[in-house]
Amino acid sequence: MRSFLFAALLVGGGSAMSQAADFAPPVRLKAGDKAIGVESPGYACPCWADLEGKGEFTLLVGQFNQGKIKAFKHLGDQKFAPGTWLQASGKTAEIPGVW
Repeated sequence: MRSFLFAALLVGGGSAMSQAADFAPPVRLKAGDKAIGVESPGYACPCWADLEGKGEFTLLVGQFNQGKIKAFKHLGDQKFAPGTWLQASGKTAEIPGVW
């Protein structure tokens, strides 16, 4: 009886805690008037990074074509500066793919 009660509590408690998550509707981020995107064929992999170590985050958007990364400085709220290609030694950085 005790094991049945324990199992019922586990099943009942687990179902109460596994409700669907509520998300806000998607938002198309823009840099100025232009939507943030990548060149064809796409395959973006966005992430946040503190590039200067000042606690100010930049949106990095990976680009499948040539392995480039575009950096969009966050200006607050949902505002971003126009994107620039990530640089290394004065040249556009490229991360070679495995294909």
